[in-house]
Amino acid sequence: MKKDAEIIMCDHVPHAYSKLPGTEMVRVISDIDREYDAVFVIECSDVSRPGIPSLNTQFVVNIDHHSTTMLFGDLNWIDSTAAAVGEMIYNLAKAIGARITPEVASCVYAALLTDTGSFHFSNTTERTFKIASELVRHGAQPAKLSQAIFYNYPYAKVRLVGDVLSTLQRDDSGRVAWITMSKEAMDSLGATEDDSDGIITYPLTVGDVEAVAFFREMGNSTYRISLRSKNRVNVARIAELFGGGGHCNAAGFTINADFESLSREVILKLKEAVETAPAVNGKEIKPR
Repeated sequence: MKKDAEIIMCDHVPHAYSKLPGTEMVRVISDIDREYDAVFVIECSDVSRPGIPSLNTQFVVNIDHHSTTMLFGDLNWIDSTAAAVGEMIYNLAKAIGARITPEVASCVYAALLTDTGSFHFSNTTERTFKIASELVRHGAQPAKLSQAIFYNYPYAKVRLVGDVLSTLQRDDSGRVAWITMSKEAMDSLGATEDDSDGIITYPLTVGDVEAVAFFREMGNSTYRISLRSKNRVNVARIAELFGGGGHCNAAGFTINADFESLSREVILKLKEAVETAPAVNGKEIKPR
């Protein structure tokens, strides 16, 4: 297309993705410092999410696969059937005849791998595997990418996992669980907010648990809450109640609130979601 392009972010590339090709080209900025023909915003729920104040002065193309995304772009391309935005971009690249290099294939494969929970989540479809297969044919190396993303943790992250899991609690039914991370604990371990990513999946490995909340203290009475679930328990609806969004099985929100009342309300909503979730294959899944 003979266009010059650059990748801009308001923050650094998270450690988990630091070994992906192209990360050295990311330009970290506090605000847009030049005029672009177009700015493509990838997987952001609203215009404030990228953290770039003057974004709304640009021609914005908003690309996302979350049905809860605000239509803030001059052009909005939303496909809630896609497992990841990477899936959408791959199809676009094919449609315009773009060359899929091993580097491009690796980054798109990483998008599929992470947004499907290593192909565990219910958003994983036949189309997802078909695209993954094509990406491998284009040069993506599954084992190498999994090693770079999931077996490259900082020491502080592993210690943080232990600290957070020590807070694990369940409700009386055993179907709802929650964990908490204090800012004090994070700071004392020398960990960062990035290091808390992925911890929420651990409580979901408990057989009877169907929904999990992860309460992360950010400071100044601000909390970031991640929600995850199994089967047809819809946590996106809960996130929407608090101004957030996401998918049926993976959602979240950030809020300024009193922790005790917030945690009670979120846990109550999770219990209701579990109790009212549709049956799977005609059978309700109950704890043993």
